[in-house]
Amino acid sequence: MIPLKLNYNYTDIFRAPRFALSGKKILFIIKGNLFGYIVYFIFSLFSLLSTGMSTNDIISKYGLYPFLFGHQAEWYSWMLYFFGIFIWFFTLLYSLTGVSRIFLKQLKGNDFFSGKDAWQFVYKHRHAVFLTPVTILLIIFFFLLLASTFALIGKIPVIGELTLSLLFIFYFLGSVFTILSMFVLFTSLFYTPSIIGFYEEDTMGSVFQTYSITFSQSWRIIFYNIVLAILIVAGIEIYSWVCLNSIGLISYIFGNKFFMGDQFSIIHNHSLSVVFPNIFLDTLDYYKTLILEKINLNSGIPILFSASSNFIDIKDLSLMQTISSIMLSIVYFIIGLSVFSYGLAMLSIGQSLMFVTFKKLSDDDLIFRTDEDEDDDDNNDLKSQNIFESKLEKISEDSFY
Repeated sequence: MIPLKLNYNYTDIFRAPRFALSGKKILFIIKGNLFGYIVYFIFSLFSLLSTGMSTNDIISKYGLYPFLFGHQAEWYSWMLYFFGIFIWFFTLLYSLTGVSRIFLKQLKGNDFFSGKDAWQFVYKHRHAVFLTPVTILLIIFFFLLLASTFALIGKIPVIGELTLSLLFIFYFLGSVFTILSMFVLFTSLFYTPSIIGFYEEDTMGSVFQTYSITFSQSWRIIFYNIVLAILIVAGIEIYSWVCLNSIGLISYIFGNKFFMGDQFSIIHNHSLSVVFPNIFLDTLDYYKTLILEKINLNSGIPILFSASSNFIDIKDLSLMQTISSIMLSIVYFIIGLSVFSYGLAMLSIGQSLMFVTFKKLSDDDLIFRTDEDEDDDDNNDLKSQNIFESKLEKISEDSFY
């Protein structure tokens, strides 16, 4: 196996879109994304139903992306909704960890590391992925609780006034550490998958690595992530442009009167209106324009084949058209999910490249480091060799006698 060559600087980040454009990586994230989405959809649907909305009204307004914001809801509705978001978020963290592991094997020259192997690795290290940001959050909570305790002591006459001045320097240092830990918590959400996927750390090791790279590589983290963010926006724009124009081309041909005509248009429009409702497209277009304006960019890629749709009530469809539109909606949803998953794949690859660079600068080359599964393979090979040699010796002895 011949490992890939890296420059170990910011130029490696520009390779993230190409490394991420892999069916194995995108499909891996799609699987995790789909599971998290299903959980989110179920809990968000229940949360909206608890507000008095009907299922038909929810689907008509939000399509496949129901959300509770903008509604007056009880506390249990919000608990259901945020629980769905929580599950989806950590499912994505697990998926990014698996992609980081696949990418590590790719850097080592092993292109035969499968998605199944990656899921086994993620399952083995599932506690570290979940507990790393939770541990940092608990550290922040502990310091806030400690500060509150000393603040209560400060209310005691005489003693409180003395301790305030005597211990203020410690209060200040604790406050600085708490604020920095908030940045570390934010950093952990991006780098935990790479740390565990590349370094095979447990929870405490991952927490230590997160604090270490945040404090020692602060300016690189900021600069590299700015570059990566621009690449992700550009990559998603190009990828989605290809997908939209491909759907538009199919619509242009199949929607022609010489072929399926109105029959295709009805099925196509209903499927698109469910997967991409107007409220979803308007929100997406708003944030897309906002992001591009912030970085002084405008999307100048023309749409060659429009895939626009108008909402059609399912009551207006025949039975076969309803079945066909539901099946087509699933296909359109997977295509849309692949766009989102490609963006996440670029994020995972970019963060992994950064982590490799950070560790290389501290004299630790992760590409040439022996992994735990490689140790297992070596031990299995050695065990097989010993068994073979013992059997060979036994055969030789039997032949001698």
